[in-house]
Amino acid sequence: MFRFRKAVISLALLAFGGVALAQSAANITGLGRDATPKEVAAWDIDVRPDFKGLPAGSGTVAQGQDVWEGKCASCHGYFGESGEVFSPIIGGVQPKDLQTGHVANLTTPGYPGRTTFMKVSSISTVWDFVNRAMPWNAPKTLKTDEVYAVVAFMLNIATIVPDDFTLNEKTIRDVQARMPNRNGMSTDHALWPGKEFGGTAKPDTRNVACMKDCTPEPKLASFLPDFARNAHGNLAEQNRLVGAQLGADTTKPEPKIGDKPALPVAPKPQVEAPASGADTGKPDAKKATALLQKNGCLICHGMSNKIVGPAYTDIAKKYSGQVDYLANKIKAGGAGVWGPIPMPAQALSVADAKTIAVWLAAGAGK
Repeated sequence: MFRFRKAVISLALLAFGGVALAQSAANITGLGRDATPKEVAAWDIDVRPDFKGLPAGSGTVAQGQDVWEGKCASCHGYFGESGEVFSPIIGGVQPKDLQTGHVANLTTPGYPGRTTFMKVSSISTVWDFVNRAMPWNAPKTLKTDEVYAVVAFMLNIATIVPDDFTLNEKTIRDVQARMPNRNGMSTDHALWPGKEFGGTAKPDTRNVACMKDCTPEPKLASFLPDFARNAHGNLAEQNRLVGAQLGADTTKPEPKIGDKPALPVAPKPQVEAPASGADTGKPDAKKATALLQKNGCLICHGMSNKIVGPAYTDIAKKYSGQVDYLANKIKAGGAGVWGPIPMPAQALSVADAKTIAVWLAAGAGK
């Protein structure tokens, strides 16, 4: 651990200016400390397919249904079948799949789609992902027993365990023996260092290096067309003036092979734009639309059509003139006004939120 700290210090000093300073780092003592077991445990939360790292706990199917309906159903549907926000989790598994360990519908050309429990081979993957990343708007907020419970509920609606099943660190091993696609993943690749999962010591490639009659080194024979060269602005002004890749000056013609590289162009000074939109209280449709595009708002909202969330024209009709309410709603997010699917809080600035709100409150015009 101490050697690791000294290595980090040396790298930092090299980055900021000097071999002499980096060399002197070897003599520095008393900086930092070893992580405590509690601090390590807070980060060490991964669960392996052999269940190493799985914490003790338990949860029933009935308890999992309560967690699911309160925190999961808004995105995944009450039975895990919804594909409106994410891909469906449940569906496509047949009783025979539990016996064979291969999901037949994965090779059925006419089956409409693939769900999580059709594809996943180990239940530890499901447990680990729920524990790390769910709910998607508040990851890592589920308690260990809640994770066990919600996974038990998913296993139940996937017809893998009965209604009265209790999932814990012991019974999860029995569940693995019933996973529908447990035999659907190959371990014939030697990517796992041990022999826990019936893998092989041989690599998945059988190539032999030739090392003779090698092809000549390729030569550059084509360039970006002139009409596309500056299509996205001057690349030299969009890159930092440090490091190996400085960016080409795309305002000038493509240099010919053998020409000396041009010196990097200093970025143009930023000129503060005159006040508009939210600053003046007048709607700025062009600026508002650009902010919607920049912040990914149009993924869930259409201008005049509902996607995941309501259309902007519908929002404008409902909240005409309510600038402050709209600005606060954009920043804070929420659920229940237009349906059960939540909109998370947004990270855009207060000024940008108000620009969009002024535009919406004025009718969302073009």
